[in-house]
Amino acid sequence: MELINERIKAEVENISIVDTHEHTMSETDRNEYAVDFSYLFGHYNSSDLISAGMPPRLLEAVRLPLYRYSTATRKRSRAHRIVPTPEREDMSLEERWQAMGPFWEVIQNTSYAKATLIAVRDLFNIDDLNSETYGHLSQAIADSRRDGWYNYVLKDKAGIDVSIIDVGTADVDRGLFAPVIRMDNYVAVRNRSDIDLLEEETGGEISSVATLVKVMKERLEGHLADGIVGIKSALAYERTLRFDMVTEGDAETSFNRFVSAQVEQPLWSEIKPLQDYLMHQLVQASIELDLPVQIHTGLQEGNENTITNSKPTHLINLFIEYPQAKFDLFHGGYPYMHEWATLAKNFSNAYADMAWVHLISPWVGRSLLHELVETVPGNKIMAFGGDEVTVEMAYGHSRMARQVVTRVLSEKVSEEYMKEDEAIVLARAILRDNPAALFKLKIPL
Repeated sequence: MELINERIKAEVENISIVDTHEHTMSETDRNEYAVDFSYLFGHYNSSDLISAGMPPRLLEAVRLPLYRYSTATRKRSRAHRIVPTPEREDMSLEERWQAMGPFWEVIQNTSYAKATLIAVRDLFNIDDLNSETYGHLSQAIADSRRDGWYNYVLKDKAGIDVSIIDVGTADVDRGLFAPVIRMDNYVAVRNRSDIDLLEEETGGEISSVATLVKVMKERLEGHLADGIVGIKSALAYERTLRFDMVTEGDAETSFNRFVSAQVEQPLWSEIKPLQDYLMHQLVQASIELDLPVQIHTGLQEGNENTITNSKPTHLINLFIEYPQAKFDLFHGGYPYMHEWATLAKNFSNAYADMAWVHLISPWVGRSLLHELVETVPGNKIMAFGGDEVTVEMAYGHSRMARQVVTRVLSEKVSEEYMKEDEAIVLARAILRDNPAALFKLKIPL
């Protein structure tokens, strides 16, 4: 077993990964906001800190630079998510560590924390993050604010060839990233104000469902011309993933309820038909433009959401209705992993994407990859998407993913489930070739 593991590890370490999902801030923004240890607590760690009892306003005070970044980003993207106002803005570095330290101590058992410590160790040469080292880490992070850091972390250290990135624009570094775009602001219209924003964005009046569909498709075509490689849907954060088949007439009735009648906030039962209809129209457009659709399923980042909205099985009617579409199902559907894997097994247009999974739990990653290897065709499995805002945390997650792939495939060979050369071919497929083919990336296969 040990020799098998070493050989497969060598092969896995040599694969240039295609990362299926990131939210990486631009290097320019990173060099402005990465000023101290709090930079590493701007995403998933914050959820565990709040879960452990840290007051949200205190957390925002601790990570003030990233609060300012997220505020600026929300203004640019018109994101709906609310970030609480910091408790105070004049805390010293020491005071901020003292406020966060006790909560950091109790979340260190989580895999979010483990990925953080991998990054701290490997990228900043600091063995631990504690009251003795937070100052050194803060200085090391500040010193790393330079052009070329992203290339160093993603290419040289993580061995990532290209990352598919979801940041609301196609204007990204094409040497590192390939963009997808969200159309959620078109699909998930909820009131007159949302229509007003779309009219402002498109420069024309939206007076009917047909007009809304037309401008949505035109906008998507414009993004395609800008070089997007797919569509991303994060609607599971806001609503159920069940999109019923709705007639244009019923969608028009829903539209008129809050547009013509000027109802500011209609009931969910009144707006769901319109949103459902628009999602079907978006999937049809994805087929016409040959764009895969990435869909968030399972656990929602943050705290206190409705997990049952994100069941991947809610999507079955879309798979049946649109066999020509390509659905990239995210996050292992966690905690609905078995249903998620079953969808990838049963539907030719559903792909199993393990983005975020190893960061949620390496144990879940191992268990799930074992199941996928035994149940899902090898060309439909994608084993890594960092799903991070920072390159450092993406690096930490990539280390976890390589370890999971190495261990699972070594065990499969040791159990005589597959031959060693089969395992090596599969490793390259799930870490590189499959996502490269799905998104038609122009890289060597």
